[in-house]
Amino acid sequence: MLFSAMKKPSLFLATFLFLAACVSKEGLSAESSKTPTGNPNSSIVVIEYGDLQCPACKGAETTIVKPLLEKYGNVIRYEFRHFPLRQIHAFAQEAAEAAECAADQGKFWEFVRNTYENQEKLSRKDLLARAETVGVADTGLFARCMKSRIKRDAVQKEYEEGLERGVNSTPTFFVNDTKVERNTIDAISAAIEERVGAQKL
Repeated sequence: MLFSAMKKPSLFLATFLFLAACVSKEGLSAESSKTPTGNPNSSIVVIEYGDLQCPACKGAETTIVKPLLEKYGNVIRYEFRHFPLRQIHAFAQEAAEAAECAADQGKFWEFVRNTYENQEKLSRKDLLARAETVGVADTGLFARCMKSRIKRDAVQKEYEEGLERGVNSTPTFFVNDTKVERNTIDAISAAIEERVGAQKL
């Protein structure tokens, strides 16, 4: 099922965004600073579109992502793109923004993994506490980043990119520009092996 972007903001949301605009953005960046994992120089790129509140994404982290990186960590460049299903996951958007704030301090992957491990704890209080748990050095800067909502557009950009590429559920995986139709480690591995074989020709 395809989930559209959020509906017109309510008065509460409009008020929240106004207050967020009052937070100092000094030292903050609106851009995504997350880096890939695996081999950043590889031409074989695996992209996951995920939602940090999605139970299937949590399962995929254990059954697909970790085994893939263990087997192909030196072969693939692995990237994560945000695709928060906001109509059914109330905390997905803010969790995505929090992960981007953690990325500014080099803790994106630690934040994502810890969030999946503690998926039942996604309130703002939980997200702020998680920053310290995963080793974010400047928790004050992280808190200001979250409160400012400065990462909102970066998350939205990835969401819209996903829509353009035909993503309609999470997780969705691509190997280079090809969507993997089945969310299994065998299907993704086969797509990787095909690219590895092509490079050897």
